[in-house]
Amino acid sequence: MRAIRRFTVRPVLPEPLRLLGDLATNLRWSWHPETQDVFAAIDDELWTASSRDPVKTLGAVSTARLEELAADKRFLRRLDLAHADLEQYLTGDRWFQKKAGEGAPQAIAYFSPEYGITSVLPQYSGGLGILAGDHLKTASDLGVPLIGVGLLYQHGYFRQQFSREGWQEETYPVLDPDGLPITLLREGDGTPTQVRLSVPDEADLVARVFVAQVGRVPLLLLDTDIEDNPQHLREVTDRLYGGTTEHRLLQELLLGVGGVRAVRAFTRLTGHPEPEVFHTNEGHAGFLGLERIRELTVAEGGPALDFDTALEVTRAGTVFTTHTPVPAGIDRFPRELVEQYFGSRSSVPGVPTERILRLGAEDYSGGDSGVFNMAVMGFRLSQRANGVSLLHGHVSRGMFNGLWPAFDEAEVPITSITNGVHAPTWVAREVFELASKAGATVSDFGADSDAADVWNVVDRIPSADLWSTKRDLRARLVQDARGRLRKSCLNRGAAPAELGWIDTALDPDVLTIGFARRAASYKRLTLMLSDPERLKKLLLHPERPIQLVMAGKAHPADDGGKKLIQAIVQLADDPEVRHRVAYLPNYDIAMAQPLYPGCDVWLNNPLRPYEACGTSGMKAALNGGLNLSILDGWWDEWYDGSNGWAIPSADGVEDPDKRDDIEAHALYDLIEKEVAPRFYDLDGEGLPTRWIEMVRHTLKSLGPKVLSTRMVREYVDRLYAPAAVASRAMNDSYEGAAELAAWKSRVVENWSSVHIDHVETEGLSDAPELGGGMDLHVFASLGSLSPEDVDVQVVHGRVKGEDELVDTTATSLALAETYEGGRHRFDGHIQLSRAGSFGYTVRILPRNPHLASPAELGLVAFA
Repeated sequence: MRAIRRFTVRPVLPEPLRLLGDLATNLRWSWHPETQDVFAAIDDELWTASSRDPVKTLGAVSTARLEELAADKRFLRRLDLAHADLEQYLTGDRWFQKKAGEGAPQAIAYFSPEYGITSVLPQYSGGLGILAGDHLKTASDLGVPLIGVGLLYQHGYFRQQFSREGWQEETYPVLDPDGLPITLLREGDGTPTQVRLSVPDEADLVARVFVAQVGRVPLLLLDTDIEDNPQHLREVTDRLYGGTTEHRLLQELLLGVGGVRAVRAFTRLTGHPEPEVFHTNEGHAGFLGLERIRELTVAEGGPALDFDTALEVTRAGTVFTTHTPVPAGIDRFPRELVEQYFGSRSSVPGVPTERILRLGAEDYSGGDSGVFNMAVMGFRLSQRANGVSLLHGHVSRGMFNGLWPAFDEAEVPITSITNGVHAPTWVAREVFELASKAGATVSDFGADSDAADVWNVVDRIPSADLWSTKRDLRARLVQDARGRLRKSCLNRGAAPAELGWIDTALDPDVLTIGFARRAASYKRLTLMLSDPERLKKLLLHPERPIQLVMAGKAHPADDGGKKLIQAIVQLADDPEVRHRVAYLPNYDIAMAQPLYPGCDVWLNNPLRPYEACGTSGMKAALNGGLNLSILDGWWDEWYDGSNGWAIPSADGVEDPDKRDDIEAHALYDLIEKEVAPRFYDLDGEGLPTRWIEMVRHTLKSLGPKVLSTRMVREYVDRLYAPAAVASRAMNDSYEGAAELAAWKSRVVENWSSVHIDHVETEGLSDAPELGGGMDLHVFASLGSLSPEDVDVQVVHGRVKGEDELVDTTATSLALAETYEGGRHRFDGHIQLSRAGSFGYTVRILPRNPHLASPAELGLVAFA
């Protein structure tokens, strides 16, 4: 029979053990092995059975065992030390407190639709959530004053299993908040804090706020599953990336608008500093900017501002990160639906509907006037934006060039900060121990672990120790995979008597290649299956066999992705190769943590350039794995020819099947002729010397780069701190914002009068030589604008093709003379600093010290 209601009864800990509650509810335990050891010492079997979940472990331990521990002086001493270490971590000065400059923000609010912190808090689907989780953990380690904001999904994403035929099936277990490591945010009188939004319905959308403590960083999670809501509104936070278009819109309204209100409530109740910077991780939370405009225009505690002034205040302190390299990955809502939700019962009353619709309008060449684009709104509501790798920055500037059509792609104001990964979460404990034995300390891999010299410790690790450790990690992966395979086969209907083969499935001494990611078509899950017979020869090679460990979920609505998974599962069911291929169900953090360290090679074969960054290969590299990848995402940036292998890509081939075939055979060739021979090429001591040297080089060349400490420090230095400075300039009495808004309005209104009348040059010889130069005199009409409103530039560089300028340099010209009728002369000099083809042009741009980029207004006048 089934229960009609389910809830969790939390244990009452004896007073000597009360500190266990603090350790269990601060998620630092998820990346701190010493704290995990404390919970394992309570009852190792319970700890393992609970999937290493402190809350579940404490809930399952017997009263007798708790009383025994309460009298155990050794355990209590261990508990006191662990708690003291946590207190020091939470209160001591860290990198941000020691090294951040005066411009550093007092707080940052970080919004994301998903967070991958730990498998016991399943609020993530894939890379976006894992990146957000690593961002929060690293901010905590560095002492960056971040507040995370997200939603608490009642079912998380979904649990994946396979049918007998290998088809993906989804289940949605109910998550009880009382059984999760989170606490309810409460008012001073003890009542739960609530956030309310008006929606096109008779009832408001109401959410309570849970707090997950991620080290020093509070993560606010909004939950609508409360009795104050009618049933259809209770289900707004039912599951991640599910439901209808309107359901997704409600989720994103709650995340953006409700998220800002949750932040205000949290700071009011806790005294946490108010954020100066708001960071939206992808476009899902973009509505946060509308709520900030509403706060300013309805005069909550201050003077009421007009929309344009409020927009400048909001933009100055907002950072937008785009993660998708394909238009199909962007949330686009029907314009009529958005208009309905911001109509008479708008969640941001007082903000004009038409101005909201303009923020998300695709009013550029090739745009769709019938949709509201969340990414477009994200760019328009933020003064600073970035992609997540150098290549992705380039792709994003091309994708969104329509917002700044007068500018070349290189000048589109989207920078890039390449993603990184949180080493304490993803690096196996045994790898850290290897470094410690070689003389490294824990602090070496803290805030300054992205310093190159820290990684020289790799050269002091004996080859035999490094190789035996990798063998141990491979063996642990094999054991974990066998357990998952057995459980999966039983779920698919196999009898226990049929599963004897699993005892020898996979081999801890065989070259192990890992591949785990979402089953999206561009990730090409089945590229390895292009030639099944050749793949089988590689798997069953008598001297140099390989084995594949694979995993990944398809979106529940993506039958194409499910077919890709089914093809791999059916291959793995083949008795001829099933001991060499495993497709493991329900890829999550718990599976990933033994998977990355246990693989010798990490395979990534996306369709270039559709991988925005991809971080799984970074995690494998930090564990001594070698990457075998298409040059896409981060690998395009940091592959150096010796730290792995680059799969040649057939970028110019338009036929997708032919392209797949070419790249698949290039992959087979690499494995057969380079990867496998190097792995099995042993010296007299049984060590693959050349392989080990590649591992050492990988750790030294990639280790300092792929860490999230490097990433978060870049966010602080390049985006958060400048945004905080700009925000203060706009927020101080709002005069700066009002002046900037008025200036922009004046420039836009008068720009049609701005043009270059003519250009004169002198000093250029008939046969220009390197080291020579020329003087320019530019005569320009500015209409009612003043010379201080503009920047007159000469842009020069090499010329290729049909007079296209490349490798350009822009030099500002100085005002030389002013004439009647708004005409002026600007002078400058160009030095001929390189030989070869040379060209130049002249342009006029708007200029204001409060612009983050010359392209911000999208205005330019050319000669």
